Amino acid sequence: MNTKPTLSLTLLGLMLLTAFPGQVEACDACNLSFANQVANDRADTPIGRDLKRAMVNQDGLRLDGYSNPQLMKAQMSMLSDGNLSSPDAPVSTENRGSNNPGPRSTPLMPEISRSEDRSGRDFPAYMAHADFIEILERDYALPTTPYSTVPQDAPVDKTFTIRMSEGQTYIGNGVVYDGFTMDGKVPGPTIVVDEGDVVEMAFVNEGSIPHGASIHAAYTQTSKYVGKIGSGETKSVRFRAMMPGVYMYHCAPGGHAIGMHVIGGQYGMILVRPKPGSYQLERELGHAPNIELFMIQHELYASGKDSISGEPEYVLFNGRTFRYIEEPILANPGDYVRINFLNVGPNILSTFHIVGIIWDYVYWQGNPAAKLPGGQTVTAGPSDSFVIEFRMPPDEGAYTMLTHAVGSTNRGAIGLIVVDGEADLEPHRTITADGPSYNEAEMRGYLADATRVISPFGLGTHPKDRPVVYGPEVEEVHVSIIGNSFYPKVIQVAPGTKVTWTNEDVFTYLAGEYAGIHNAAGTSAPPEDEDGLMTPLLAHGESASHTFTHEWEYDYICTPHPYMKGRVIVKEPEYSLAGAGGGGVRLGGWVLPLLGVCLLLSTIAIALRGRHTDQGLS
Repeated sequence: MNTKPTLSLTLLGLMLLTAFPGQVEACDACNLSFANQVANDRADTPIGRDLKRAMVNQDGLRLDGYSNPQLMKAQMSMLSDGNLSSPDAPVSTENRGSNNPGPRSTPLMPEISRSEDRSGRDFPAYMAHADFIEILERDYALPTTPYSTVPQDAPVDKTFTIRMSEGQTYIGNGVVYDGFTMDGKVPGPTIVVDEGDVVEMAFVNEGSIPHGASIHAAYTQTSKYVGKIGSGETKSVRFRAMMPGVYMYHCAPGGHAIGMHVIGGQYGMILVRPKPGSYQLERELGHAPNIELFMIQHELYASGKDSISGEPEYVLFNGRTFRYIEEPILANPGDYVRINFLNVGPNILSTFHIVGIIWDYVYWQGNPAAKLPGGQTVTAGPSDSFVIEFRMPPDEGAYTMLTHAVGSTNRGAIGLIVVDGEADLEPHRTITADGPSYNEAEMRGYLADATRVISPFGLGTHPKDRPVVYGPEVEEVHVSIIGNSFYPKVIQVAPGTKVTWTNEDVFTYLAGEYAGIHNAAGTSAPPEDEDGLMTPLLAHGESASHTFTHEWEYDYICTPHPYMKGRVIVKEPEYSLAGAGGGGVRLGGWVLPLLGVCLLLSTIAIALRGRHTDQGLS
């Protein structure tokens, strides 16, 4: 489908700010523009009907952190004005229930006397004024673990502040990664709290696009507090860490971009430490671990297409390829080791193993109640976790840590624990899962000397970012938009070539850091190209085209996702008699046809000469 923009993004942004001053961010103009285009141009298409159904079913729901209520109203108004409806697109109401949410209590909740409390837990005094008090009282009276819900003014035991941004980090082997960071690192800070702590997590968006947070250690609503954080904003949430274990936290700006920011590198580990002695080996040995290792396995990608298909360029332990080969972990014979292991993914399975070690005890998700004896590996899908306990044998040497999904070891996921009886070590050592951090001068040095820069969304120097060259015989070139990335990212075409972009991302719902709607918007153009490059916003499967007539290097972005970058190089083809390496005469596009005619004539002459020779011999 080829579509035309019906209203410029700039004008739309001004309209939106005027209609809802102080309530709608200017960047939400992209979502409003998309609704406007659908209402006017695509009302009778399947996409138009699907969007209408989603809008109506979401209207009035509590989608804080996923959608801007004022934006939703504006979108609904546009869809109504555009008469976006269809008799074969009924609006479902089966999941809606009553439109009246009722009082913020539960009068029909069965009463539970305090004498029936089987848990022995005291009901916190700060809960006295909480919403849904009957549910919370019942919750604490049950033998199972209570929710993490607390009033947002509850007294705090531990506070953490995390800075979120777009940025670069060095990942080893001469490679700089250009993506998203937390506290300037990939992975972000390791967070350790104790079971029962009231935790406050604050997130500061120091970037230029929306970010957010999902906290797996919280058994309660967090999205409405920290689900979408605009540039320059700080938001926080309080929760009570009630379930011990190893958890992931990650960026979650809402909608389609939740997965994209995980792919981009914004994640870290939270350990909710159980009460002392909860783990079996600690009880048997009578002391805490000699070595406590926090270990994250994670993947980095060179393109959005690879991230969707699960083909990582590098697989890392704690932010750097071969980190614990370069920096082996030292141990003494007999040391008690505890590994808090988390496979962030976001795509690949891990089978973590240490050569020469059989686990003493393993705890699924790090929960002391989920104990498993022995074993050679732990099998962890994305966001799966384990606590692993074992002792270093009284046999000196190197013990190799790796994922036995061994394709990943060659990409960086391998390390060493070296047992040395003469090593002078502290009795208790902690190694966090934080990625390495570098100051500005160090990063400038790494960039200057880098063998390559990889970026899943932007333009790096990886071979996948090299120009894909099309000759003048190609009339139309297709570029896919997939995984919040253009594929190919860089193309070279002759003047007069039509380039067509097709959105292959599927998620077109919810606002967040925008949904999976994309376009191609030029950031550079020659003076004679008055129109430049600007396609409409595209939903899944939609296409738009632009014919390039002027020689130029057109850089472009996606307006809703400005970190997505592409380039179209428009130039007349040139050919060199000297071949690769340069130094030869550069010839215009007419030379190859001429050479072809000469070759054909030479072939005919040789054939005729051979025929005459044969006749003479006979």
